[in-house]
Parts: sequence; C-alpha cells; structure tokens
Amino acid sequence: FGKMKPVIVVHGGAGRIFKEREEGSRAGVVRAALQGYGILKQGGSALDAVEEAVRSMEDDPHFNAGCGSVLNEKGEVEMDAIIMDGKNLDSGAVSAVKCIANPIKLARLVMEKTKHVLLTDHGAQLFAQAMGVPETPGEKLITQRSRERWKKNLEPDSNPEEFQKDLGTVGAVAIDSEGNVACATSTGGLSNKLIGRVGDTACIGSGGYADNRSGAASTTGHGESIMKVVLARLILYRMEQGMSPEMAADAALDYMKTRVGGLGGVIVINSSGEWAARFSTKQMSWATVKDDQLHYGIYAEERHTKSVDEALASGSGGL
Repeated sequence: FGKMKPVIVVHGGAGRIFKEREEGSRAGVVRAALQGYGILKQGGSALDAVEEAVRSMEDDPHFNAGCGSVLNEKGEVEMDAIIMDGKNLDSGAVSAVKCIANPIKLARLVMEKTKHVLLTDHGAQLFAQAMGVPETPGEKLITQRSRERWKKNLEPDSNPEEFQKDLGTVGAVAIDSEGNVACATSTGGLSNKLIGRVGDTACIGSGGYADNRSGAASTTGHGESIMKVVLARLILYRMEQGMSPEMAADAALDYMKTRVGGLGGVIVINSSGEWAARFSTKQMSWATVKDDQLHYGIYAEERHTKSVDEALASGSGGL
C-alpha cells in the first residue's frame, strides 16, 4: 500500500479583492500553504496542516478572520470557525467568539476535549478560559481598515452589501501521507451583521466538510446562501457520484447561484489527492502545494507556478 503524496489547498476568501490588497492576499495564502505543506512533508497529519494554515491567515490582517475580522453592528468582532477530521468525522466549531486570537485553535479543542461539535458565544468563552486559552483584548483584533469600513457602513446612504464583496473568510483542505483528509475554515463573518449572527462557517456541511471516503471542502462567500444549499457537503456528494473535484465544485456553485442567487468560492480535494479551487465571485485568493510545486492565483484565469524550494528561498511569504 503506497504512501499518499500530501497535498494542501488554501483560500483567503471569495469576493472582490481591492487592488491595494491583492499583493498581501497573494502573499498570505502562499505563506499559509507553504506552512501547512511543511507539516505534511514531515509526515504530519492533515488535521495539523489545515489548522496551521488557517492560524497563519487568522494572524494576517489582510483576511477577515482572527486579527482583521470585520465588525458587527455594535463595532465588535465576533468570529466563527470549524475544523473536521475525515478519518472519523470528528468535528469542532465555535461561533460568535470574541477576544481570542485564533478561533481555529478553539474549534480544535472543542473537537478533542468535549463531546460536542459546536460551542457558541459565552459558552465558548468559558470553555476557552477552562482550556487556558489566553484572552486577547478585542481592540487588538480590530484593524483601522475594519473600523473605517464599519463607520462607512453606518452612514444612512451606505450600502453594506456593496462591501460584503470583500469577504476574506479563510480556509484549508489537505490530504496527508496516510491518506487522511481534513478541512478548516475561519471567519469574522459579514460586516455590520446583527449581534449573534452565525453564518455558514461554523456549520458542519456548509462552511466545511471532510470524509476520507470522498474528500474535503472548505467554502467562502455569502454565508446565508451557502447554508441554504449545504455547499461543502453538496460538493462531496457530487464527488461521491463520480465527479472530479473541479466538476463537483462548479456544479455546486452553479446550483447555489441559480437556486438562491448566492455567490461564493470553494477549495476541494478528493481522496486520491486531486484538488480544485473554484469561485463564482470576481476573485478568490487561493494557493496549493502538490508534488513540491506551489500554484496560486486570485483571478479566474490566473495561475502562477513555482517550485517550493524557489518559493521558500525568496523569503517574504514565498512570493
């Protein structure tokens, strides 16, 4: 029984990426993919790789997750995250959490230290304290850009919907040398959302799903639309019917667009290590590493390729 070749795919959110943020988004997904791949190369698990890749993007203010998350109507950060292990369908998620730097780490603890799948708000906070997760003052997670965006959206003639296009949910999927798959997704949600709003990210089957029998998917885009079609699970279902990752992703995104008018993006991997990064929005930052080759892009037809060694040698996040 031959060892699998490890593969990781990451996304930094689907939507519209403003020109001045393109470089940072590209560098951020590349850095995350290389870090996750480093774990896989050393024989590490898909679970550790996706968690590490997502943590790297949570810490990067270019993305709407962890530091740099968008603000709710009250001007606070409320974050959602999920992680799932394809081996036994174990999953952990948190929703509406405040004042922690890395919601994905808390989601992993929910998976490993409780009998539950999803903890929310105050309960998630109590659990974080019990686990010794350090509190981060809310202000630390708020970037000047998020604050300005929030203020702009409060103006009477503003259209928050217009800005929702710059979403920046982050996610990762991977397969390790044992053939196990995993997914992880993390987000700050929608700008100026109602307090207590939970989107697709924390919901199993919507924000992400992983099953060794078919593969793994992580989604991004309009959360309410994603929930209505249970997008991540829908993609795996299509793959179970025999579609390639790319066909399954396109079919599911197309269904979401025609059925509920929702746009988004997905990264997918199947149980034999084939991958896809597809989106119905204008852009989605993504990166993948397979066979020591790094691929990345933001626009529909864009695909850069470099060897991992070359990327690592060039320093700053691999670009």
